[in-house]
Amino acid sequence: MRLNEFNSLIDLFFYQSKKQKFNDIFLEWLNPNNQKKITWGEATSNIYKLSKVIKESIKPGDRCLLVSENRPEWLISDLAIMLANGITVPAYTTYTENDYEYLIHDCEPSVIIISNENIFKKLEKSIKKKEFIKKIIIFDKIDRQNNSLKVENIDSLINFELKENDKTINQNLKRNDPACIIYTSGTSGNPKGVILSHGGILNNCEGALELLKNLIKEKPVFLTWLPLSHSYEHTVQFVQIAVGAKIYYAEKIEKLLDNISESRPTIMTAVPRFYQNLSNKIKINFDKQKGLKSKLIKKTISLGIKKLLKTNMSFSEKLINSILDIIVRKKIKKQFGGRLKAFVSGGGPLDKDIGEFLNAIGLPTLQGYGLTETSPVVSCNSIDNIKVDTVGLPFKGNKVKIADDGEILVKGENVMLGYWNNPEATNKTIIDGWLHTGDIGEIDSENGYLKITDRKKDIIVTSGGDNISPAKIENMITLFQEIEQCMVYGDNKKYLVALIVPNKDFVNQIKKIDEKIMQVNKKLTQIEKIKKYFIVNENFTIENDLLTPTMKVKRNKVIKKYKDNFEKLYKS
Repeated sequence: MRLNEFNSLIDLFFYQSKKQKFNDIFLEWLNPNNQKKITWGEATSNIYKLSKVIKESIKPGDRCLLVSENRPEWLISDLAIMLANGITVPAYTTYTENDYEYLIHDCEPSVIIISNENIFKKLEKSIKKKEFIKKIIIFDKIDRQNNSLKVENIDSLINFELKENDKTINQNLKRNDPACIIYTSGTSGNPKGVILSHGGILNNCEGALELLKNLIKEKPVFLTWLPLSHSYEHTVQFVQIAVGAKIYYAEKIEKLLDNISESRPTIMTAVPRFYQNLSNKIKINFDKQKGLKSKLIKKTISLGIKKLLKTNMSFSEKLINSILDIIVRKKIKKQFGGRLKAFVSGGGPLDKDIGEFLNAIGLPTLQGYGLTETSPVVSCNSIDNIKVDTVGLPFKGNKVKIADDGEILVKGENVMLGYWNNPEATNKTIIDGWLHTGDIGEIDSENGYLKITDRKKDIIVTSGGDNISPAKIENMITLFQEIEQCMVYGDNKKYLVALIVPNKDFVNQIKKIDEKIMQVNKKLTQIEKIKKYFIVNENFTIENDLLTPTMKVKRNKVIKKYKDNFEKLYKS
């Protein structure tokens, strides 16, 4: 398969669907209350049908908002939108009413596709009086008595016999045409719509196939749980199509380990938080072991790290390590279904110790790097040469260089077309064809591996891979007269905390500050909420070097000064 010869993601799907058996299961949702199994033939037919329905309500290039949890209808809707010559705008189910209002106002979708009534209720106010919205489609049944707008069920819309002339593939799409607009937070606090092209995502798929070629000798199985509205998982679904995989959709995060045992994936993609939780659970189990079992585990870890780091090993160490593959690592792999070839970590920095630990115990974990603006992958480690302190080699087609100030610059087909309705931000980010990532890094001159050393831009990336603008939250908090200044913290953490500088008149009024934080939290998504905070009575000033001459907070200086205070909030 030569992905560089496809014009669109639609071409990729229909090429692969013709190769697959009509009745082979393609998509399966592991939700016991709504179990679904969709064959390749059914998926293909439903994409044609839904595309025909959507096409009646849109013009080429119109946006279609898609808000749903991961399930088979998500992929079908995404491809149907593209086949109808529309542009998918995925959105998180966890967004607030205000977030949806902003998205709808900004991208002006002609069609809105949602999964259930709960999501519809959050969107309802924003949808009303928007004349540009022509059709609203829902996956599940809706109570029509409470439905003031005409919401149509997907099953009733596609309940018709497919005619031969309905089976047309859009031949007008080109690689540089927009495929989707994925919104991500910017430093200004307002979400920015990243326009990704068909060619950009296909380019990412090409790099991924090269990476996976030694891992997929048999038909691969994937378990999808990271939201498909995330650029990482959105592109992964097309990698899954490219390799003809069977795709399982997880029930929910709390059932993830059960879903892994049930689906027995060969490849699994996830964000660092998953690997943090996983390694902690395994370590707790290891700590319970006594005697010989405990010694074998310790030896497995120590020799596994030695092999990973390519440290010289004696003949006896190599022999013992081979035996440990059978009596320890094989048993660990069995707990994950027995056929797992690799975990792939992206969406945020993976702790080096976690990477070493998982690889050492027989769970190969490949760390990559990217951002929404690069479709999203820039580079990734390969199974043949894992360097856990790096993010691997750049994908084929990516040009990566380091600017004079250390910033990582990227050029290639995978780079976004620009920000929707925001030429000013686009021109600041893409200069002379080079995307300025806002990350600081270096390239190993010996093997070309990329290493991330710092972050230039003021964006928090949580351990769950979520990009959060601290400026947005800080601005909301400091609107109250009780609070003079604040700084949000939480890079590579499970949740956000804050430093609060109260107005001098409210220094001792903790209850008042509590109330204001609670008010702000009500307006934020779950991942943006401030879980804990501490109070400082010294203002950020130019004199104490915590403010720039233009009155911007020097985040690194504040973090350095109050590092212990921030970290204590994660221990209490």
